[in-house]
Amino acid sequence: MAITVSAAVLLAVILLILLRGGSLRLGPALAAVAFGFFLASTGIAPTLTNAFNAVADAVRGINF
Repeated sequence: MAITVSAAVLLAVILLILLRGGSLRLGPALAAVAFGFFLASTGIAPTLTNAFNAVADAVRGINF
């Protein structure tokens, strides 16, 4: 759960930076948010969650 919240916060910060920088307009940003919201309620949501968790586990396993 902590990874999901962290990813959501990171993506929100990126979205705000793109909006403030003028690289992204409000309309497309809202469309992307709506797409993500509706995608989360489909059957592919558990697969995406598992994929993101696997990537997070792989990154966490890297020793510097």
